Order: sequence, then C-alpha cells, then structure tokens
Amino acid sequence: MANHKSTEKRIRQTAVRNERNKYYAKTMRNALKKLRGTSNKEEAGTMLPKLNSMLDKLVNKNVIHRKKASNLKSSLFKHVNTLQ
Repeated sequence: MANHKSTEKRIRQTAVRNERNKYYAKTMRNALKKLRGTSNKEEAGTMLPKLNSMLDKLVNKNVIHRKKASNLKSSLFKHVNTLQ
C-alpha cells in the first residue's frame, strides 16, 4: 500500500490514464478492422484520412509508437489502392 500522498495520487493518475489509453487503442483497432473489412474504394477513401488523423493523435498522446503508426498507415494505403 502507498505510504505517501504523492504515491497515492500517482496511482490514481495511472489508473485514469490506463482506462483512457485502453479506450483510444480499442477505438483505433475497431476503425482499422472496419477499414480493412470494406471492399468499396470510395468508402475506404473517405475513412482513410480520418483514420490517419486518429493515428497521428494517438502518437502525440503516446498511446502508440510513431513507427507503428507509420507502418499501419502504409499498409492501409496499400489496401485502399488495391481495391477496385
């Protein structure tokens, strides 16, 4: 158990951040799954900029690594370009 006030506060802050980061990560995964599951190029083209923006925001919030975001964007662009 925590013995200092600052340690107790740190525990509370960590719990809040963990919940928030889980929400952001799950939202990102759902959006990725939705984009990868679509076969319509127009629909995927409208979803792609929103997803790229989401990935950039998650990088700025340190939820995901910048290189992971870059790899995801690259694979998504390839996926959208192969659609008919």
